[in-house]
Amino acid sequence: MEENKQEIIDEKDETQNEESEQTVVEETDEVEQLRQEKEEINNRLLRLQADYDNFRRRTQKEKEADRKYRSQSLVEELIPALDNFERALQVEVDGDAAKNFANGMKMVYDQFKAALEKEGVEEIPAKGEEFDPHMHQAIMQVEDENYESNIVVEELQKGYRLKDRVIRPSMVKVNQ
Repeated sequence: MEENKQEIIDEKDETQNEESEQTVVEETDEVEQLRQEKEEINNRLLRLQADYDNFRRRTQKEKEADRKYRSQSLVEELIPALDNFERALQVEVDGDAAKNFANGMKMVYDQFKAALEKEGVEEIPAKGEEFDPHMHQAIMQVEDENYESNIVVEELQKGYRLKDRVIRPSMVKVNQ
């Protein structure tokens, strides 16, 4: 009988050991699975954070560009008026009244031009400069021995840029 009792105890111990080993294996598998899930969640979090940072930088650049060029459409509308002012000021006038009127027009033109310059509008230099297709639009080519090749000989229409963006290229004659 004692032997039977011992066998039963040994069987119980073996069963408990097997159950214990099975529990350890299950817990190890569960721990490994939890580790993988944690790593996946961590990777997703890092990607999401990087996406958010990229979005924030992109919107900040867009806002800066909007602020920088906010007056572009207004400038595009005002440049033809500036051209007309310049043409009007080139007319020769006779008489004191006409000269006073022309002086008043010149003052308005100067204020108008100063306001545009304050916004960052500047004329594109042309005559005597090397032809730059980004800044100049070649209307004609001429042969003039007084100028080197690829140099702007004459400016037919002024060009303007707003900060670093060309609003209207200069229309020019270029030496061959």
